[in-house]
Amino acid sequence: MSPMISNDLLASVVNDWWYYSVELQPGVITKGADTPRTPMLPRMMTRRCDLNGMDCLDIGSMEGLIPAVMKRKGARKVLATDAIPHCQKKMDVLKQAYEVDFDFQQIGLIYELSQKLAGHGGFDFINLSGVLYHVFSPLHVLAGVRPLLKKNGLMVVSTNVIKRGDHTLTFNHQGGLQRELNTFWYHSVPMLDYLLRTFKLVPIDFLFCPHTAVNMNNYVPGLDSGYMSVVCRAIDDPAGSEPDVWTGHMRRASWEYVGLCNGAMMDAQPASQIRYTGPGAQSERGLSLMEHIDEPQRIIATVDNPIDSQTLHLSDMS
Repeated sequence: MSPMISNDLLASVVNDWWYYSVELQPGVITKGADTPRTPMLPRMMTRRCDLNGMDCLDIGSMEGLIPAVMKRKGARKVLATDAIPHCQKKMDVLKQAYEVDFDFQQIGLIYELSQKLAGHGGFDFINLSGVLYHVFSPLHVLAGVRPLLKKNGLMVVSTNVIKRGDHTLTFNHQGGLQRELNTFWYHSVPMLDYLLRTFKLVPIDFLFCPHTAVNMNNYVPGLDSGYMSVVCRAIDDPAGSEPDVWTGHMRRASWEYVGLCNGAMMDAQPASQIRYTGPGAQSERGLSLMEHIDEPQRIIATVDNPIDSQTLHLSDMS
């Protein structure tokens, strides 16, 4: 039994609603929102990033699973965030159980984060997962987050996608994609690729979980959709990875890009020494998400090992 948590404190949270399944004492695990075999792709991709000594940001932290594993992977500083502190007590209990310490900041709607979090400087690693489909404007979110990433830093971007060749965002018309009330957009795979590069983020590795009838909350018969988690490298000079000539001109002259994406902050960021230890693309262009999406090693439909799921055990180090 963890000496850090009293039975009274445990009893006050263990039967609450939890997004993640978390072992708070040996054998005492909260009931999370997903099935035990549902992959947690951002966790799997974060494991491939060497966070030792790094400054890390997690956006939309819920009870704090990702911040906890960031600290256990040796991160120097971790900032957890959420729109409101709706999981604060559960997060505090998790921190005690796992003997980790990280900061939390309430950020409200997930826009203008380069302004809201400016006091923290820059981050070597940012996790932006499960966010872009929950907001009215995914581009606005990316524009606010990107200036917070150090040069050469790593960002994990995870969102729902549709596997087709056009450059579109599909709206959740009448809840046809998901009945969940904060779900608005699915990116086509090329659209996600294009937007990442637009904000000087080069995809170097990814995993893909197809939506299937195993989870009827997001399965739409006949729609080739799924959840994609992409590791991106921040680039300073996009010459070799520019999507097209128009994008380069747009960055310099568009009122939206110039006004919403803080170029001065981005240019002033120091270089990060963070290493990627997975099988990432080495070329300056990274890899095309659409061209590689059918590779068997990238498709993770279910998992058998809890360490790859949304369940956190006391013995887990990543």
